[in-house]
Amino acid sequence: MVDPFLLLILSSPSGAGKTTLTRKLQERFPALRFSVSHTTRSPRANEVDGKDYHFVDRKSFDDLVEKDAFVEWAHVHENCYGTSRAEIDRARAERGCSGMIFDVDYQGARQIRAKQPDAVAVFILPPSMTELERRLRGRASESDEVVRRRFAAAQIEIEHYGFFDYLVVNDDIEGAFKHLEGIVLAERSRRFRRADLAERLLRGGKL
Repeated sequence: MVDPFLLLILSSPSGAGKTTLTRKLQERFPALRFSVSHTTRSPRANEVDGKDYHFVDRKSFDDLVEKDAFVEWAHVHENCYGTSRAEIDRARAERGCSGMIFDVDYQGARQIRAKQPDAVAVFILPPSMTELERRLRGRASESDEVVRRRFAAAQIEIEHYGFFDYLVVNDDIEGAFKHLEGIVLAERSRRFRRADLAERLLRGGKL
C-alpha cells in the first residue's frame, strides 16, 4: 500500500534545530524527499551544491523569478531563497516517493500554502531566546554581525507562529523528533488523504 503524497513545511528561526530534525525525519521516512532550494547566499564549508542548495548568483535567481519558475521565493537575511516548481513535479512523478519536506521561512510557507492548501506547516520553536542565541554563537561559520542579525530576526519569525498547523518545541532533539514523527503519521491518516482506500473497499476491492 502506497502512502499518500504529503507536502510537509518545516520552518523555524535560525538555530532552532530544523536542519537536524529534517535529517532525522528523512532517516525515519526515506520516501520523503527533501526539497533542494535555490539560494543566492554563499555555501558554508560543509554544504554541497545540488544537495543542500542550488547555489546561484543574483542574476540567475532573478531570471528564474521572471520565468515564474518558483512555487515560492523570498528575501531572507539579505539573500534570496526559492523552491522551484520542477522540484515538486519531479517528486510527484518519482516512483516510491511519498512526499516532500520544505525547509522555508514563514514567507515561503505562506506562498506554498496559497498554491498547495493541503500542505502541512510545522514551526520549530527554541526552548528560550537565551538558548537560541547560544546556539547561533556556537556556529563557527557565523560572524558576530550575522549572529546579531539572525537573532533580531528570530522574534519577527516567531510572531508568525499563528500561520502554522503545528508548533514543536526543540528543547530535546529526540523529544522534538517524536512529535514530528507523530505529525507525519497522523497527517498520512487524515480522511481526505485516505478516502480512496475506503471507497475501494466499498467497491469490493482490496487495499
